[in-house]
Amino acid sequence: MKRKTYTLITLLFIIAGLIILPTACKKDPTSEPAVEQDNTPYILSYGSFPAPAITPDNLLSNAGVFLGRMLFYEPMLSKDGSMTCASCHNQNNAFDDTARFSTGVRGLKGGRQAMAIFNMAWNTNNFFWDGRAELLRHQATKPIQDPLEMDESIENVIAKLSSSQKYKDHFIRAFGSADITELTISLALEQFMNSIVSYQSKYDDFLANKVNLTPSENRGRKLFFQEYNQFIPDSSGADCAHCHSGFNFENDRYMNNGLDATFTDSGRAKATLNSRDVGKFKVVSLRNIALTAPYMHDGRFQTLEQVLEHYNNGVKASSTLDPAMEQTRATGLRLDVQDKLDLIAFLNTLTDQQFINNSEYTNPH
Repeated sequence: MKRKTYTLITLLFIIAGLIILPTACKKDPTSEPAVEQDNTPYILSYGSFPAPAITPDNLLSNAGVFLGRMLFYEPMLSKDGSMTCASCHNQNNAFDDTARFSTGVRGLKGGRQAMAIFNMAWNTNNFFWDGRAELLRHQATKPIQDPLEMDESIENVIAKLSSSQKYKDHFIRAFGSADITELTISLALEQFMNSIVSYQSKYDDFLANKVNLTPSENRGRKLFFQEYNQFIPDSSGADCAHCHSGFNFENDRYMNNGLDATFTDSGRAKATLNSRDVGKFKVVSLRNIALTAPYMHDGRFQTLEQVLEHYNNGVKASSTLDPAMEQTRATGLRLDVQDKLDLIAFLNTLTDQQFINNSEYTNPH
């Protein structure tokens, strides 16, 4: 009898164990690892360029760059969810806009042509055509709040992003807190834009002795870097490097390039309130220039041929015109048809196909 009792008790324990076992094996939801900040540095590739001077208070991390990339392609940043940063800065066009003036959420046109976004990490003289934003983080949130662009308030953007657990987790990974602020939004966007680098054009391969330029490209290269000579036409060049020099083909200046004799857009003076800056605009990089039409701050030129013809014969006098351009006004650059074809052939060598196809810059959503 005792033996039967022990057997029964043992059997009951086994059955109870089988009932309890599946429950005990279930994952305790409270045991999920907490989302934590990840400061793993982002490895920036830039070939033979000098090291960029990224601000030490916002060094690039994998988590920060990825969050900025998410925000760059996030329609919640606009009032009606119809626009993203990429709406006006398309990777296929070197993160520029093909429209002369971009159209905002209310169907209104902006007042200037969108600027291409690449190699921002080497920019040392403020942002926008007139330089009104000191740092890239200051530039990042202005289009969001501009009534002609995304027409949204930062408060609404924060509320929308804060309603997403996915975004809160990514802000923790990037900045250590789920508390989303205008500053952390701008820092993330700054990190992503600083990660956008173009350095692998045919011209870069030429400098590295990997490829040869065609005769037309090479002649255009010589014309590009050769200075204008009023007195010896046969040795006179296009003098492009006066404004577009160095590894990034720009000069960190604001200049009046003779587009107008009088100005409806005061340019740099709008930011500085200095009359000596009237008609001056940021000198932009010529890298990927074949992809970024239309050209100039107001997109007035649709083709590179039109741009070259302006510098060849169309420079207009004004009190703030750059002195080097004033020197060419009397005679023009004397570029003939072949000169212009060769210059354009060289400019095409500045196109970076790897950059515009780089998957690290595409929409992550």
